[in-house]
Amino acid sequence: MIELQGTLETRNPIPFSGRFIGDLHFTHKDVPILIIGHHILYGKVVTLEKPYGILVKDAEVTDRAPGAGQTSYTIRAVIRKKLLFKTRPKPIIANVPKKV
Repeated sequence: MIELQGTLETRNPIPFSGRFIGDLHFTHKDVPILIIGHHILYGKVVTLEKPYGILVKDAEVTDRAPGAGQTSYTIRAVIRKKLLFKTRPKPIIANVPKKV
């Protein structure tokens, strides 16, 4: 799970669902680095006090009565840690000209 302090905005009002947002990397000291466009964010790994469960609802319909049925849930994942990015993004600057 990734937590960002702030909002992500685009020029076009397109939903982020299923879209590429950025690259996630880890340093040799396990510090997460998130690169979004021309910005870089440094974060940290935080263990959650209470783990989150990702559930998928499965509905089974029975022939006993109309509308009657059993509902079951499948656990897809358990999240125990999150990546927290709470500092301001820093611009990535390539090719900085030197003063003459």
